[in-house]
Amino acid sequence: MLRCLVVAAVAIAHVLGLGLRPAIAQGQSLAIVRDAEIEELVRDYAQPILRAAGLSKSGIDIILVNNPSFNAFVVGRRLFLNTGALMIAETPNEIIGVIAHEAGHIAGGHQERLRQQLARVQTMAIVSALLGAGVTVAGAATNNRGLAGVGSGIFAGGAEAARRSLLNYQRTEEATADNSAITYLNKTGNSARGMVVTFRRFESAMSLSGTRVDPYLVSHPLPRDRIANIEELARKSRYWDKKDSPALQERHDLARAKIAAYTAGPGVVQRLFGAGKASLASRYGTAISTFLYGNPRSALARTDELLRERPGFAYFHELRGDILLKLNKPADAAAAYGRAAKLSKGSSTMLAIARGQALIASGDRKAVAEGVKVLAAGLAKDRENPVAYRFLSQGYGALGEIGKAELAAAEGNFYSGNFREAKIFALRAQTRMKKGSPGWLRAQDIINFKEVKDK
Repeated sequence: MLRCLVVAAVAIAHVLGLGLRPAIAQGQSLAIVRDAEIEELVRDYAQPILRAAGLSKSGIDIILVNNPSFNAFVVGRRLFLNTGALMIAETPNEIIGVIAHEAGHIAGGHQERLRQQLARVQTMAIVSALLGAGVTVAGAATNNRGLAGVGSGIFAGGAEAARRSLLNYQRTEEATADNSAITYLNKTGNSARGMVVTFRRFESAMSLSGTRVDPYLVSHPLPRDRIANIEELARKSRYWDKKDSPALQERHDLARAKIAAYTAGPGVVQRLFGAGKASLASRYGTAISTFLYGNPRSALARTDELLRERPGFAYFHELRGDILLKLNKPADAAAAYGRAAKLSKGSSTMLAIARGQALIASGDRKAVAEGVKVLAAGLAKDRENPVAYRFLSQGYGALGEIGKAELAAAEGNFYSGNFREAKIFALRAQTRMKKGSPGWLRAQDIINFKEVKDK
């Protein structure tokens, strides 16, 4: 099941597109999407690229953002990818190109150098302001209005020069990341055609909107300039005409259908893939839409039809589990999630967490105890999963372990960015725990946490 969580985000982020707005503003929140199928697909796209970029052992996390725009950005060692990019991209190659571009930023250390550049530009602006203020004060002291006006001009001109210097630096880094992306794509045997398609999409969007952009006042090269920069190199590659494998294209289409059903509705599924039984993706999207907006029993019948065709596809079993849980059949849902987990590559904890949720929902004490163990094991690998903590809290509560339930609730709120609520639950948890025990100490960490405030 595709789950959307809103989490706090504090960062300065680069964006893939035209750079007209920052991807994350200080103190804002992001709607993060967790889904085993989509995470597995994007991880499969990324791993060869990260190896080519020398980043395979650097702990790079890829985070899905619930946003309909075609965009991606990096923050530290995290690469954020909008669900809109996945839904809009018609081929895996387009997304692989986006990941290669972002890997270029990470491998090039661009974000750290951007921070240094920001500090330099800030210094330039401060010096300009001090010079302008000095002339203005001198003008006021001599009652010379002309000299005071010059001071204002120095201040404004200095700030503008600092801004243009920063933007020019960012445009250079973007071009460097584009060139690095082509290198990684060649190393992994991928075409750079997807990158060209992406930039042409940006160019078309600008033309249709009638947007006129001063090329010196944006942080990214304009799409036409990016196309000119990379297309010649891309066409020289022996992989230019290479297409994605049919199996990978099918997985991509299934993920697009799922995203469309969950975030945009059945109408968009039909627009992307057509109605009826035209394709596996169309039927998958229709089954999900029926589950979300229609009759769960009809959705179950559609899903069983998909499973008769592809019994080994893990995420049809996952959908079956989602539907059975909605039909109040938690034991059957747990079995479906268990089959999905066995059939998947096993690198995602989301299916195990879904199974743990279903076991706890059964209400049977033995099943609840098993569900708690499953969730605890999943959280050991995926610590920052607030949804799992909520289910774990329910499980501990059902077993009468209230201190652990309060601590799990504190963890869930903490990783959702609800720090005030997290501290309240942590204080409550401590009253039921032995002082100095691991749980008591973790609660103390949450209580002592200092939230970074906007300056």
